[in-house]
Amino acid sequence: MLPKKTTLAILTFAALLLLLNFAKVARPIAPGAMVDFRPRANTMAEAPAPPVPTRATPSRPAVATPNLIDDHENLKPFYQALWRSESKLPGAVTRVLHYGDSPVTADSITADVRSLLQEHYGDAGHGFILIAKPWAWYGHRGVDLLGKGWHIEAATQSHARDGLHGLGGVSFEGATGAASQMVLAEDHARMEVQYLRQPGGGQFAIRTEGRELADIETDDTTKQPSFETVELPPGTRNIDLVVERGPVRLFGVSFERDSPGVIYNSLGLNGGQVQAVVRYFDPAQWRVELQHARPDLVVLNYGTNESIYAEYIEKSYPGELREMIRRVKTAVPNASVLVMSPMDRGQRDATGQITTVPALPRLIEIQRQTAAEMGCAFFNTFQAMGGEGTMARWYESQPRLVSADFTHPLPGGARKVGVLLDQALEAGYRRYQAKYQRQLAQQSGGEVKP
Repeated sequence: MLPKKTTLAILTFAALLLLLNFAKVARPIAPGAMVDFRPRANTMAEAPAPPVPTRATPSRPAVATPNLIDDHENLKPFYQALWRSESKLPGAVTRVLHYGDSPVTADSITADVRSLLQEHYGDAGHGFILIAKPWAWYGHRGVDLLGKGWHIEAATQSHARDGLHGLGGVSFEGATGAASQMVLAEDHARMEVQYLRQPGGGQFAIRTEGRELADIETDDTTKQPSFETVELPPGTRNIDLVVERGPVRLFGVSFERDSPGVIYNSLGLNGGQVQAVVRYFDPAQWRVELQHARPDLVVLNYGTNESIYAEYIEKSYPGELREMIRRVKTAVPNASVLVMSPMDRGQRDATGQITTVPALPRLIEIQRQTAAEMGCAFFNTFQAMGGEGTMARWYESQPRLVSADFTHPLPGGARKVGVLLDQALEAGYRRYQAKYQRQLAQQSGGEVKP
């Protein structure tokens, strides 16, 4: 028989649990859970799916909001391009431009989305990279990059006075002797150089293994963005770009293959914000660059750097976001546009706990509303990765998934976000494919092809 005090304690504990259940103060708690200090799952993907509630309550809707919202079927052009690429039609290249802030400068998140989409639909090439590293951590998976002698002007920092920043938002000007070397991990059929023709412009050369592939003159009567395609010999790995006579102004290069598939261009700016695009990208030049890129999808992935400015978010951010979207849709009206919310961003509060910055949910809601108003798709990265407190869980996880600033994902965290975006796009594409396959089959009475 148990001692009297022990028996009394057990009965009291049981009565307390019973009272909580009947009073519905909280959901039933297993006794073991009250003393379980193991770390919880770090992402929604790792945790079991929560049960779907049977009725709406003020704090929990009856139907969960999807992470990818496309009420206007704005992603249809992108899905059609994927369908053609998946069918291996000749020349069927799906082109994506992914604009973003500092994680994207290191090809973080974008490298994983690129590899997954190319695994599914074919690899049509690496796409765009800058001429040199504006920031020490700038890099692209599959391409090594070295540069010297360049005067660099990024739109988010010492931006060019004329606003000419090219497709990637950074201008590079070099005198005689300025040079860049690009080392490719895999074969590509060609590269395209994006540069500026201008009065008094100089000359640069493209070489590989001592062999000259192109000599390009940049002198012209007016300033105008220009593009030069250079065929690459089979097996080319090392490419040198050298200014033979300055000044020469360049914006980037792009690598492509002769096969159907996806080209996923990673266009990150350190400190990237919507206002940098609206205020410091020359509208006419950016329009030319966008049109030349011929995207099927443009991803606008900003918000992290704005998220700590609550007053700006309420007063100026909505208008600047609308203006950026308007410029994209005007330049490439047949492309899909996806507004991609920022990830969670953490900060330490007065008690030392890591919490989500207060204005971030409001910014994301503005993004969702604006995307809906302007007929764009919207991907809620914040919600998909777990919502408020995700960076606290990521920082405390083993292995750690975010750096000590609670903002920049480490490779494991970036991979998780890349997988979430890929899964959302894949699910949306399969729904589109099934829907239109049925409709077109009924209309044609036969097999449907893209």
